[in-house]
This record gives sequence, C-alpha cells and structure tokens, in this order.
Amino acid sequence: MHTIQHTDGLIAALFTPLHPDGSVHYELLPALVEHLISTGISGIFICGSNGEGPNLTLEERMRVSETVIKAGKGRLRNIVHVGHASIAEARKLARHAQEAGADAISSVAAFYFKPTSVQNLADCMTDIATGAPELPFYYYHIPSLTGFSVDVLDFMRIAEKQIPNFAGVKYTASTLWEYQECLNYEGGKYDVLYGFDENHLPALSMGARGCIGSTFNFAAPFYLKVREYFEAGDIEKARKQMLFCVEMVRIVVQYAPIPAQKAVMKMLGFDMGPCRLPLVTLPDDQYQALHRQLSDIGFFKKLNTGEATTTPDHS
Repeated sequence: MHTIQHTDGLIAALFTPLHPDGSVHYELLPALVEHLISTGISGIFICGSNGEGPNLTLEERMRVSETVIKAGKGRLRNIVHVGHASIAEARKLARHAQEAGADAISSVAAFYFKPTSVQNLADCMTDIATGAPELPFYYYHIPSLTGFSVDVLDFMRIAEKQIPNFAGVKYTASTLWEYQECLNYEGGKYDVLYGFDENHLPALSMGARGCIGSTFNFAAPFYLKVREYFEAGDIEKARKQMLFCVEMVRIVVQYAPIPAQKAVMKMLGFDMGPCRLPLVTLPDDQYQALHRQLSDIGFFKKLNTGEATTTPDHS
C-alpha cells in the first residue's frame, strides 16, 4: 500500500523552451529550475499543457523529464505528465518516468478517442499507472483541453479500488464545489492539487495546500503573498493581493495563453523560443502590448517583493 504524500506550496507547470528552429532547448532547462527554486516554488509539473507535452515527441518528452529531474532532484518535487492519445505510449512514458527518478506521474484522459464513462476512464488510468507501479499516480482533470468531463468524485471512488498507486487528482477546472468534495473525500486521504491560478484564494479557503499553475513560473512571489496573508488571517490583504493576480491573468489571457506566458518569461530574461503548431508564437506588436499592460499594473516593479497591495505605479 502506497503512503500518500500531501503536497504543500506552489508547483510550476514548466514551459518547454525551444530553439528558433523549433527543436527543444534542453540546455536552458537547468537554469529554469534554478530560477523557480529562487522564487519559492516547491515543485515542477513536467510536460503538461504548459510544457506543450502533447506537441512533443516521446523521445523529447523523455529527455525533458530526465533533464529537469536531474536539475532539481532533492530540492523540488517533480511530477511528470505522461498523458497521450495512445494509452500504450502513455504507459511507456510512465515507465520511463519511474526509471528517470520522478517523484510522481500524472495523466489526462485520452483526447482523440475519448473515454465513454467513469469506469472506462478509470480503466484507462489503471493501464497507464501500471507502467510505474512504484510512483504515486494523479489523474489530471482538465476538461477545457481534453473535451472530456467526468464526475471526479465518482472517478476517485473507482480509482482507489483498482489503481494501487492512486495518490490523487490534479484538478484544473473552476468547479470549486466539486474540488472541495474531492479534497475532503475519505477524510482528506488523497492529494488533490488545484490548477486554476485565478481561483487560488478561493481554493485556499476550501482547504487547498498544493496548487499547480502556469503563471507560477513568473509570478510565484505574488501567489506566495496571497498564501502568507491568508494563513495569517488577514483576509482583506489576501483579497487585494489575489485581485492583482486576477488582473495579471486577465491581461495574459487576452492573448493566446501559452505563447503569451512564454513571452512574459522572455521579458524576465528567459527566452523560451517559439511555440509548436498549432500554437503560434506571439507577434511582436502583441508582445509590446502585453509588456505595456503588465507594466501599467506595476507587475515588473512589484515582482521582487511580490507585494501587490500597494497602489499601482503608472509611470
């Protein structure tokens, strides 16, 4: 029987940097890991949506995982996303993650031929999890991208019976009531990670501890302040801090979210390179507009301290 570790803190959904020709820039990954550690990140989610995992080849995903695991081993918890349209390939990625020294694995539902029921989903996840029997397994619930929605609580009831290494769920949906039910299932036995950055404070109020987010790559100090104020019981400051995070996310999602976030990383000195089709790199005019909008709310000036509750400087 696996002991379930409950995650605490922020887990960054890591970007995959690319060279101008579209090949993976593996050499930049260790520097990204160091950057994340320096900003207070507790873990890394590798080759997920943010990391363009479904756009990478199996070999690329394996090498990215190996590089990131090696760079952060013992300092960051790493969860490797192994989801694939092919269950067999997902199982192969799971096996590789275990051999590479990952701390855990996670998988989305198949997104071409989709599961037909909760039981069918559980059978798919069971098959994938057998590839890495020694690692905790997390179902990655993200209906906005897979096009498949399910009653996650029903899934957990089945998964705990047939997946020996079932550890929890990466819950990326705005349905906070269901998230709360999953979080409290069996007395809070499972590690249910929350994945919608702009709902960070509401999720904390539901009892969230571990959260996985894309904007944590470049805005972790702001979210850590939200947590600090929340834990200190200063709800008013936590709300103001969270409002700033929401404003930042609103600016970013006016553009294509992953290309826009890669652009923010470039603004901070980490050139992530282009995106792979069908994702398209942010055009220069949009890059400049994004930089201007983030500057207008004081994003770059406030990033060092993470303190966002002061009045924005529009200079």
